Amino acid sequence: MPRRFTLPAALTVLTVVSGFVDAVSYLGLGHVFAANMTGNIVISGFAAAGAPGFSVLGSLTSLGAFLAGAVCAGRLTGAFAGRARETWVRSVFIMEAVLLAVATAVAFAWPGGAAYALIAVLAWAMGLRNATVRKLAVPDMTTTVLTMTLTGLASESSLAGGTDPRAGRRIVSVVAMLAGATLGALLLLHHGLGWPLLVATLLVTATAVAYREPAAEVDDLRSA
Repeated sequence: MPRRFTLPAALTVLTVVSGFVDAVSYLGLGHVFAANMTGNIVISGFAAAGAPGFSVLGSLTSLGAFLAGAVCAGRLTGAFAGRARETWVRSVFIMEAVLLAVATAVAFAWPGGAAYALIAVLAWAMGLRNATVRKLAVPDMTTTVLTMTLTGLASESSLAGGTDPRAGRRIVSVVAMLAGATLGALLLLHHGLGWPLLVATLLVTATAVAYREPAAEVDDLRSA
C-alpha cells in the first residue's frame, strides 16, 4: 500500500471488503445480506410472502445487528469530537477488523454451525462502518451501496448532457465491489466460509495501519 493511504483509497478497499462480506452472507449464510440492508428489507418481504429459500429471522438478525453497529458508531463520533479525524477513522477501521477477525475465527471453528452468530457479527461491523462513512460524506464512496453511484454515472454522463463529474471514482467503486464479490464467492465456493473472511480481515487491518490524513488537522466532529 502507498505510504500515504488517504481516505478515498481506504474507502475503495472497504468497498472491496463489502463484496467479500455479502458474498459470504448471501451465498454461505442463507440468502441474507450483511452489508446491503436494502436487500434485507426486500428479502424479508419475499420470506413473509412464503417464497422458498429466504429467512425472515436471518434478515431481521442482520438488520438488528446493523442498527446496533450504527448506534455504536454514533456514540464513537461523539466520543472523538474535537480530536484528529485520522484517530477517529483509524479507530473505526480497527474495530471493524476486530469484528471481522471474530467472524473469521467462528467460521473456521464451527463451519456451517453458527450462521446467526456470523450474520450478527458481520452486520454489526457493517453498521459501524456505514454510519461512520455517512458522517465522512465522501461523494460516491458509501462502500456498500452502488445505486446512487450508478445513477450519477449515467445521469451526469456526456450521453445525458453532463460533464462526467467523478466518473473515475464512480467506476472504481463499482469495480471494487464487483472484484470483492467475485473473489469472495470463489473463495467461499472452493474453500468455505473462513477464507474469504480472513482475506477481508487482512484487508481492513492493512487499511487501518496504512491510513493517513494529508495534514494533521483537527476536525470538530460535532460540526461535521
